[in-house]
Amino acid sequence: MYKVQGKRGFTLIELLLVVAIIGILASIAIPQFSAYRARGYNTAASTDLRNIKTALEGYFTDTGYYPN
Repeated sequence: MYKVQGKRGFTLIELLLVVAIIGILASIAIPQFSAYRARGYNTAASTDLRNIKTALEGYFTDTGYYPN
């Protein structure tokens, strides 16, 4: 902290340092978030396919054939 005429405040260097640290943290977090979203989409797609398979097997059990 730098003191001028009894007032206290942050210096330009301190503010730039904080902005740089926030930028570094953001550059690390954004790719991780993207990978997390992709895994979520893949899991949802796998679950949907499993549900479709179950529905088709139930249809086959009821009718004796698969739908076109």
